[in-house]
Amino acid sequence: MGVLGAPGRVLQCINKCHPPSFPKSPPISFSKSSNFSILLLPPLVPQTTMVLSKTASESDVSVHSTFASRYVRASLPRFRMPENSIPKEAAYQIINDELMLDGNPRLNLASFVTTWMEPECDRLMMQAINKNYVDMDEYPVTTELQNRCVNMIAHLFNAPLGESETAVGVGTVGSSEAIMLAGLAFKRKWQIKRRAEGKPTEKPNIVTGANVQVCWEKFARYFEVELKEVKLREGYYVMDPLKAVELVDENTICVAAILGSTLNGEFEDVKLLNDLLTEKNKETGWNTPIHVDAASGGFIAPFIYPDLVWDFRLPLVKSINVSGHKYGLVYAGIGWVIWRSKEDLPDELIFHINYLGADQPTFTLNFSKGSSQVIAQYYQLIRLGFEGYKNVMENCRENMLVLKEGLEKTDRFNIVSKDNGVPLVAFSLKDHSRHDEFEVSDYLRRFGWIVPAYTMAPDAQHVTVLRVVIREDFSRTLAERLVLDIQKALQALDALPPSKVSEEKCQNGTIVKKTELETQREVTRIWKMYVQQRKTGVC
Repeated sequence: MGVLGAPGRVLQCINKCHPPSFPKSPPISFSKSSNFSILLLPPLVPQTTMVLSKTASESDVSVHSTFASRYVRASLPRFRMPENSIPKEAAYQIINDELMLDGNPRLNLASFVTTWMEPECDRLMMQAINKNYVDMDEYPVTTELQNRCVNMIAHLFNAPLGESETAVGVGTVGSSEAIMLAGLAFKRKWQIKRRAEGKPTEKPNIVTGANVQVCWEKFARYFEVELKEVKLREGYYVMDPLKAVELVDENTICVAAILGSTLNGEFEDVKLLNDLLTEKNKETGWNTPIHVDAASGGFIAPFIYPDLVWDFRLPLVKSINVSGHKYGLVYAGIGWVIWRSKEDLPDELIFHINYLGADQPTFTLNFSKGSSQVIAQYYQLIRLGFEGYKNVMENCRENMLVLKEGLEKTDRFNIVSKDNGVPLVAFSLKDHSRHDEFEVSDYLRRFGWIVPAYTMAPDAQHVTVLRVVIREDFSRTLAERLVLDIQKALQALDALPPSKVSEEKCQNGTIVKKTELETQREVTRIWKMYVQQRKTGVC
C-alpha cells in the first residue's frame, strides 16, 4: 500500500525563530482506491516573503571556502612576518598552491636522493617526527636502532670486527656531514703524530680527484686543509691513482677515493690506490691512509659487485661514508660514517654531555635532529634484507641499460658513463653545430623531465654532458618514455634556427663569420621553413 502526495507542496521552515503560519484549513482526508490511499493536502495560502539571508560581516571567519575569502585577494608579505593571523586552512592552501610550481620529485632525474618509500615506512616516519634524535636517554630504542644500523653497515663494508665487538660509526644528516667528521678525524690523528715527532702542523692537505663533490671543497675551506686535486682529462673522468700517489707528501692527512663519481657514476680504483700507496708508505714511512667516499656506491657495490675490493678489506681504508638517503633508499636527511676501529677516531673529538639525563657521547657537527630518517633506515635494512637490496639495484642497472640502448639507437649521443658503477647514464651530443646539451635540458622541462646539463671538472671542462640518474622508482616504462621525449625534443630543436653563430671556412683554413645581414637572412629562411612545416591548413 503506497501513499502519494502532490509534489512541491511541502514547505520546510528554515527560520526557527519566525515559523510561518497558515490559515485554518479543512482537515486532511484520504481517498481510498483499490491499490493506493491518496493524501489530499489543503491548498497553500501565499504568505509574506521571508528573508533567509543576512548581510555578510566584515570578518570571513565563518567562510569555509578559502578561495571565497579575502586571503586570496591580497598578497602576503614575502620577507616580513605578517601583522595578523590567518586561518589554518588559508595558510595551508596558500602554501600548497605555491608549491605546485615545484618540479615533480619522481621526474627529477638530476638527483640521487630517494623520492619514494613504502607507505608503512612513511607512517613510521610520521609517528617519530617529534622525536629529537639527540635525546638518547629519553628515546633509548631510537638510539638502539641507530646502533644496529651502524653495525649492519659496518659488516656490509667488511669491517674487521670480532664476534662481540661493536662497530665505530655515527648517523649524520648526510654524506656532507659524514665527510666533515671523517676529515676531522684524519686531521687530528695527523696533528697528534706530527706533534709527537716534533714537526709542524700548519699545512695539512688532502689528495682527491677534481671530480669530488663540493662538500670536500667545503671541508678544505672551513677547516683550513689544502685540497690537492688530480685533474681530469677527456675520456678519463675519475681520479688517476698513479697521479694521486704522486701528489702525496708528509702533510697529506689522507687520500680520498670516490666509489661512484657524481659526474659519470664511475667507481675509482680503490684497490690500485691502496697498493700504490702501500709502496709509497714503505718508502717514506708516512703511513698515509685512505678514505672512501661511497655516498652513492656504498649501497650498490656490495649487492651487485661483490667481488669488487674497495672497502675495509683494504688495510689502508680507515673510514667510509655512505648516504642512506641515496641508494640506502631513505628520504633526504640521513648519512653514515664508519671507522675501521676505535683507534681511527681520536677520543678528544668525542664530547660527553649529561644535561639530558645521562652521560652521552656525541660526535656530530650539529646537535638536534629528527629521528625519522634513522628509523626509516632501519626499516629498509630489515624489510629488504640483502636479497631485497640486490633486487632493487639489479633493477636500477637493467633500466639504466634500457635507457642507454635507447639513446644509442638515436645515433645522436656519445655515452660518457660506464656500464659498471652507479646506475646512471651520462651522455653528450655528437653534433654541437646547431644546439648544445643545455638547450636539450631546457626543452625536456616542457615534458616535465628535469635532466641536468653540466660541464666536466678541470681539465675536461670543455666536455658538456646530460645525466639521468636511475633510482628505484624509475621504471622501464619511464625509461622508454624518456627516450621518446628526448627524440621529440631533438626534432623540435632541429626545426629551430641554430643557436650558434654560423661560420664558414675559407680556402686558406681561416674562419670567417657571416655578416649580420647574412645571419639575419639565414635566420629568416629557417623560420619560414619551420612555420611552413608546422602549418596544418589555410586560415
